[in-house]
Amino acid sequence: MKSKKVKTVFVCQSCGYESPKWLGKCPGCSKWNTFVEEKQEPILSSNQSTRQLTGFSSGTFPLNDVAVKSFERIKTGIKEFDHMIGGGIVPGSLTLLGGAPGIGKSTLMLQISGALSKTGTVLYISGEESLSQVKSRAERLNISKDNIFLASETNLENIVAAINKIQPKFLVIDSIQTTYHPEFSSAPGSVGQVRECSAELLRIAKSQHITVFILGHVTKDGDLAGPRILEHIVDTVLYFENEKQQIYRILRAYKNRFGPTSEIGIFEMKAEGLKEVENPSLIFLSENSNTVAGNVVTSSIEGTRPLLIEIQSLVARTNFGLPRRMVSGYDLNRVIIIIAVLEKRIGIPLDNQDVFINVVGGIKIKETASDLAIACAIASANNGVVCPDKTVIFGEVGLAGEVRAVSQIRERLTEAEKLGFKKAIIPKSNLKSLNYKGKIEIIGVTNVHSAIQAIR
Repeated sequence: MKSKKVKTVFVCQSCGYESPKWLGKCPGCSKWNTFVEEKQEPILSSNQSTRQLTGFSSGTFPLNDVAVKSFERIKTGIKEFDHMIGGGIVPGSLTLLGGAPGIGKSTLMLQISGALSKTGTVLYISGEESLSQVKSRAERLNISKDNIFLASETNLENIVAAINKIQPKFLVIDSIQTTYHPEFSSAPGSVGQVRECSAELLRIAKSQHITVFILGHVTKDGDLAGPRILEHIVDTVLYFENEKQQIYRILRAYKNRFGPTSEIGIFEMKAEGLKEVENPSLIFLSENSNTVAGNVVTSSIEGTRPLLIEIQSLVARTNFGLPRRMVSGYDLNRVIIIIAVLEKRIGIPLDNQDVFINVVGGIKIKETASDLAIACAIASANNGVVCPDKTVIFGEVGLAGEVRAVSQIRERLTEAEKLGFKKAIIPKSNLKSLNYKGKIEIIGVTNVHSAIQAIR
């Protein structure tokens, strides 16, 4: 029998785009130098194919005949983690945990494994560390070793064999970039390997009702190393946002089929592992200086949780013809728009000034409700006026200089009052439907000029 020819293609390691020849720039994702040569083996017939290691098939049923199965979430006992994923782990789900090397993915996953071992057997597959290294970390973290099985393996066939032998309730793969399918000749971490290994783990999770956790590294740009298709396969995507040099680690849910997205969990890295931060607002405001111009406190909603965050601004005369705008923790383009509004609508001369914005604590604010706080911080730093003590500011700024309403106003004010704040500068349009009966003095403003006047 004549053997089929093996084709060679070039595959983008970022998005999976295939090309018959090497390209410098990917037409799919516009990234440079991401094409790697891979062998494309012919597809075998159904009786010859050995690539699918797990038997999993589904029949076709009318929608009315499909029964909805109720499930009870599994609590890990780590409150920040349980809150972030919607109240607990869903049995049979597939979760991706991403982050930079050394940020604490394996540490957190080992802590979660120790908590889950009380409710079922955990199989921890480590493809990057030896068994003694994993045990050493477990002893340092004071993790119970009962009901936890370890394996140092990267071959997916051997991993499936271990799953069939132990029959675990929870499975941890550390990491997906080191796991490879023996039927494919491409290197571990390539598009084909990550795609096939993830698909096999998905079949394991759904057919055997095993809760699977996959750990993945991220690139220097903050994207998951490997193809983006992995994020579409899994049920939940969690990312560590902060760098490993920072004490506080912020874990954010970017995708969650069983709960809210954009929730965050805040942890502190200590010698005994990652410890949850019970009141994050106190952490972000622990060194708040009320005697320096340019420091303003705002309230940001992260998922369902209000956080009080300090924003720092520094305005200094530029030494070059083109002034610099440097921002940490906020959208740079949004800050440039706010600066343009301050120049055009308020008349603050910033065309020859360098503007620096910093969100304290390393958190990245995603919503636009902090626009007004950014504007007041820049105006305060430029005029040398210190913002009044115990004052919180939030609101969205429009191009005309108007202050627009924001959502969840009652939750923001309640959190501010809990931390001892006395005054709040908010959009005036929010006063119409304000359902708040606290003691904070509320100042409603219609434009940025009124807000700046209120902090003088």
